Amino acid sequence: MREGIHPELHLIDVVCACGNTFKTRSTKDELRLEICSACHPFFTGKQKLVDSAGRVERFRRRYGQQQAEG
Repeated sequence: MREGIHPELHLIDVVCACGNTFKTRSTKDELRLEICSACHPFFTGKQKLVDSAGRVERFRRRYGQQQAEG
């Protein structure tokens, strides 16, 4: 390998929004995640409904009324 062209790897703590932390190597100084293997539904087997920007409520308002009327 050529000298001086590769970025330095640091041992960092990765922090998830659920509170889980683990160590890995990265070229960045810090890494924050929204979802990790400890809270992801695929790995936990639990389904979690994540409402981003009110989309679930907007869907229920839009399509919930049509089902009641028709």
